[in-house]
Amino acid sequence: MTTRYALVTGGCSGIGLEIARELAGRGYPLLLVSNRDAELEAAAREIAATYGVEACPIKMDLARSEAARALYQEVTSRGLEVEILVSNAGMFFFGEVADADPARVETMMQLHVVTPSLLAHFFGQDMRARRSGHILFTSSISAWRDFPGIAYYGSSKTFLRSFACALREELSVWGVNVTCLAPGAVATNLYDRTGVPVQKAVKYGVMKDPAQIAGAAVQGMFRGKAVVVPGLSAKIMAFAMAHLPQWAIRLLRRRAPFLPMPKD
Repeated sequence: MTTRYALVTGGCSGIGLEIARELAGRGYPLLLVSNRDAELEAAAREIAATYGVEACPIKMDLARSEAARALYQEVTSRGLEVEILVSNAGMFFFGEVADADPARVETMMQLHVVTPSLLAHFFGQDMRARRSGHILFTSSISAWRDFPGIAYYGSSKTFLRSFACALREELSVWGVNVTCLAPGAVATNLYDRTGVPVQKAVKYGVMKDPAQIAGAAVQGMFRGKAVVVPGLSAKIMAFAMAHLPQWAIRLLRRRAPFLPMPKD
């Protein structure tokens, strides 16, 4: 019987690492992908020792233009089959479009748009042929509303949400499930997790721990859900964002102290 793997991009920290742990706990051997060599090796060793499953680190920069094809070729050259594809690798930066560093924009678009969609193409072909598999995309509740200051991030996450929903309809008739994970604020390395504000936000449910997000994501994926929004606060926020009138967005833009305004 062929061993089928779970491949997790961005699998050495944050939500990706916790999803990898969840899948390892269910007995899946793992392919962990990241460009952070030391963290990647450490994560693979820890998971293998804790869960007794194979955890193979694959060092690769998924922001490269040919990353998706290179990763697929790397996996297939080893004779491995991917049963679960988790496209989680990503980044964040804040700022207006006119002020953004073009290099950072290209990196974000590659990580959030090009590489995930092409990985779905390559591995999705195999899943369709086998008539089995799962694909999980990490989007965000920012996909529900356009906000100034996160135009690149929000639009790229909106793409992932839309792409996941369309792909789900294409592949469901072939027995392949596609799920979109859309968390709210998550206590990852983007924030100082030792700080009092973050600890209180986690305590009161405003900000979720990555392990909570991962648990909900994996459970929802195996239940065949189209979209997973973990936590009551995130669900309320997504609903509020979807129904927020445009005048409120304009007011927010004018009052935001962290965004530039023209001087008289």
